[in-house]
Amino acid sequence: MARIRAFKAYRSLERPYTRVSKFNKKNYVRGGRPHSKIIKYDLGNKTGEYDAIVRLRVKAAINVRNNALESARLASNRWLEKHIPKNYHLRIKVYPFHLLRENPLASGAGADRMSTGMKKSFGKIIGSAARMKKDQTILEVRLDKANIKVGKVALMRAAKKLPCSCKLEVIELEEKRAY
Repeated sequence: MARIRAFKAYRSLERPYTRVSKFNKKNYVRGGRPHSKIIKYDLGNKTGEYDAIVRLRVKAAINVRNNALESARLASNRWLEKHIPKNYHLRIKVYPFHLLRENPLASGAGADRMSTGMKKSFGKIIGSAARMKKDQTILEVRLDKANIKVGKVALMRAAKKLPCSCKLEVIELEEKRAY
């Protein structure tokens, strides 16, 4: 299987190119949408009552690939399951809508017979990413005040899996609330 293309090619938050043609049949997106690697968006006890929220926010605008989101989810959920089983609610707050495309160009001997160059350069879809704005929340954990330290550690482990610098925000509620 081919390797994943380096993310530095897709990191910046530019306006996505949208193909617009004066001929209606040529307005299209080549290829189908790939399956999202994110399995679940809500984990833990969704109906519980909690009195604290710990959020993981990005410091700058960036694209975050869906496999990075899934890796962050796995890392944080594993830590929470180990230390406070079923007494938390972890939620991924973003969805990878943005499609990443690649126009593969061959180089070397025989390259003239394989690629079309820039003739039809719109590109095939190779993955998807979530477009993040500055200070947008990626992950959120709802738990009891006694477990805030465990929630912080879990989200810091998740932050190490993401291609951006992140910050934590802790909100302590006055009374327990059901969400």
